[in-house]
Amino acid sequence: VDKLNCTISGKGFLDDVINDGQQQQEQQEFLTSLETVFLTIFLSVIIILTMFGNLLVMVALCKDRHLRRKKTSYFIVSLAFADLLVALLVMPFAAIELTTGQWHFGEIFCLVRTSLDVLLTTASILHLCCIALDRYYAICCQPLVYRYKMTPVRVALMLIGCWVIPTFISFLPIMQKWNTIGIEDIKQSLSGGSNTSCVFLVNQPYALICSAVAFYVPLALMVLAYQRIYVTAMIHVRQIETLHRSSNSSDPLNHYRLRTATGAAKTLAIIMGCFSLCWAPFFITNVVDPFIHYSVPWQVWTAWLWLGYINSGLNPFLYAYLNQAFRRAFLVILCCGDDRYTQQGTCSTGSYYVFLCTVLINSSTCVCAHLLAL
Repeated sequence: VDKLNCTISGKGFLDDVINDGQQQQEQQEFLTSLETVFLTIFLSVIIILTMFGNLLVMVALCKDRHLRRKKTSYFIVSLAFADLLVALLVMPFAAIELTTGQWHFGEIFCLVRTSLDVLLTTASILHLCCIALDRYYAICCQPLVYRYKMTPVRVALMLIGCWVIPTFISFLPIMQKWNTIGIEDIKQSLSGGSNTSCVFLVNQPYALICSAVAFYVPLALMVLAYQRIYVTAMIHVRQIETLHRSSNSSDPLNHYRLRTATGAAKTLAIIMGCFSLCWAPFFITNVVDPFIHYSVPWQVWTAWLWLGYINSGLNPFLYAYLNQAFRRAFLVILCCGDDRYTQQGTCSTGSYYVFLCTVLINSSTCVCAHLLAL
């Protein structure tokens, strides 16, 4: 009897352990499914917002003739087109692979998708560099120098360069598999010898050259350009403060000019801060990983890569929404062509230009106006 009772109790204990294990497994599967749903929603929102924001920028240029007269607008629209292609051709496939845990499209399309990823994200970054240089010439140089430097032919060549240069670090080396020379065994072990994963592994020379062309050189040029713009803006802030003190008045327009110049300088800090925050982690990891035997976890790679993708969604707001002319065009589009916004925007911009350009006498009087209008 004792043996029978012991056997029954032991069987009951074993059943309890099995049931507990099944419940824990079901709970883990439920949490995994819940995480997948939230991740899918989150990534879908990022992709949709990126598409919408960049499409809005492109439609604004088509509908607003004032924007088509400005050279900077072409850089912004070409940037929006690159970011739109990132949202259409790169981000959806990356989201599918992340949420399902597998690559479903074969080895050849893996190389094509990777090449498009490098091409379009690099093109986006090079456009940001061109915008910085355009603003530098417009704000820190004499007006005649700007017209001489930024001719329509030169603007066209800069735009062509933004699209052609990335091909030399994307389709050409990746389709030829130059990026994996010398590390074929490592890639084979990481991919497991199957086509169910799309692993982008790079050797040390490719990591250094690609990162320099796609990030570090443009970053250096942007820092130099925006540093000079910031210094120029702060000089004009001090000039406005001196003018305000010498006039000894509480003219609200003086406060408006001062607030505008200070705000323009803060906008430059926001632009550089967002760009560096979004792309620096990825490119630092991209350079370091080949020298530490590819020991960076894939979760870190994925987080840094999507942080860079988010920059394509932020660009329309940083470079277009903060631009007064684009903001006016957005209001007209979203409000179904209400003429009130066109009239208000045009009037305020024109009066602001005239006022600022006639208050200060030196050759760079329109700095604050350029900072807003560009």
